[in-house]
Formats: sequence, C-alpha cells, structure tokens
Amino acid sequence: MRDEKLSPEELAAWRAVVESSQRLLITIEDDLRKASELTLADYNVLVQLAEAPGRRLRMGDLATKLIFAPSRLTYQIGTMEKRGLVTREPCPDDRRGSEAVLTEAGLAALRAAAPGHLGSVRRHFIEDLDAADLAALTKIFTRIDERLSAARTESR
Repeated sequence: MRDEKLSPEELAAWRAVVESSQRLLITIEDDLRKASELTLADYNVLVQLAEAPGRRLRMGDLATKLIFAPSRLTYQIGTMEKRGLVTREPCPDDRRGSEAVLTEAGLAALRAAAPGHLGSVRRHFIEDLDAADLAALTKIFTRIDERLSAARTESR
C-alpha cells in the first residue's frame, strides 16, 4: 500500500481540482439561475430527458445518469413537477416503476436556458483551454469516471 500522505505536487493538484470545480459550478449555476430560474440540477434533468427516447426515462436510470441517490432524484423530480417541467408516469412495461417525463413547458425552459448556459460554460471554462487542454481533461476525467463507475458497480 502506498504512503497515505500526498506529496506537495499531488496535494496542489488535488486542491486545484476541488477548489476550481466548486467555484466553476457555483459560477455557472449563478449565471443559470439569473437567466432562467433553473438550478444546475434542474437543467441536467431536463437535458437527460430531452435526449432520451420519447423524452422519458425510468427513475432509476435517470438517477444513475445524474449520479443521484434515489431519494435525491425523487425530491428533485417532485420540485420540478410542481413547476410543470416534468411529470411522473407509471412505466408501461412495469407498473411498479415510474418514469420521469419531460413536459412541453420543461422542453421550452430548456430551450430558453440553453444558449445562456452554454455561453456561461464557454466563458468560464472553455475559453481558458486550448485543444490540447480539452483533450487532456477529457482523457483524464473519462479514465477517472470509468474507474469509479466500475468500482461502484462492483460494490453493489
């Protein structure tokens, strides 16, 4: 087993990831809320449903895609239902399960928010990177995500 201490370089890299990620997400969510009254969680739910066949996903599949605990997704969908962005419907092939379904109002909210949100992502993230940076970040975080996803699947 490796020494549990981090070298100064490792610690600096870890802190840079944590601090910049938190600051970036807060900044992007602030921009999104000011322009659309959607939270980043709302926006991500709407994107997943908009990209899904029939604009619907089983709740468990949506939770997996969003990396949400089932209880968190239930709460999230509940708040979005009250605002008319989504509905919950029984699964056609399994009446015990339910699906989150994108409403026309939810699709309209997503379409209205997307240009400003993507502009914010570009301003606060993309513009600071060149093609090599983008490729490196994609490679690094894809590798980390695949390893963590596999480990999570194995632990179930």
